[in-house]
Amino acid sequence: MTSRGKFLVWLVLALPLAAALVRYALDPDAWPGDLLHPTGEWSARFIILALMVTPWRQLWPQASAVRFLARHRRALGVAAFLYALAHTAAYVADMGNVADMLAELGAPAIWTGWAALLILVPLGLTSNDAAMRALRSGWKRLQRLAYPAAILTLVHWALVHDGLAAALLHFAPLVLLQAVRVARLFPTPTRSAI
Repeated sequence: MTSRGKFLVWLVLALPLAAALVRYALDPDAWPGDLLHPTGEWSARFIILALMVTPWRQLWPQASAVRFLARHRRALGVAAFLYALAHTAAYVADMGNVADMLAELGAPAIWTGWAALLILVPLGLTSNDAAMRALRSGWKRLQRLAYPAAILTLVHWALVHDGLAAALLHFAPLVLLQAVRVARLFPTPTRSAI
């Protein structure tokens, strides 16, 4: 893909953050706490989208939209990581001091978010061609850590919002696609003729 095409993809990926920054810049009293939800939700959305690419490719390998997403899957993963960093920065700024952050670190709603971020760090840092060449087959194994990161993100989202509804609404398509993917691994038995 041309550098112009990559630029346009990254421009689209940056739009939710740009919109959130503009919205909250217009209301200085909202900053930084009100950036927590949009950055966290977009991080989750990009993780979900990146993980949906493989089952989509298995179900609709010739679909142009699926091929487009497959070409930009790494960008989706990196965007998920960058939005997670922005989410963490907004959280740190909102908390204001280390003592308050440490005081709530043991809460499941909080440590699941930190654990998801810690998993995303090596994924984000190795999402480049040089790391792919250096790690060879280990690169793909490392990138599979996106699945536990997604699960931790789902739990974090559900606990922070005191309910599963919004989190499940977002994660349900991924869960369904992965279920279809797993089901396809086990062929259905055929009835023998009588």
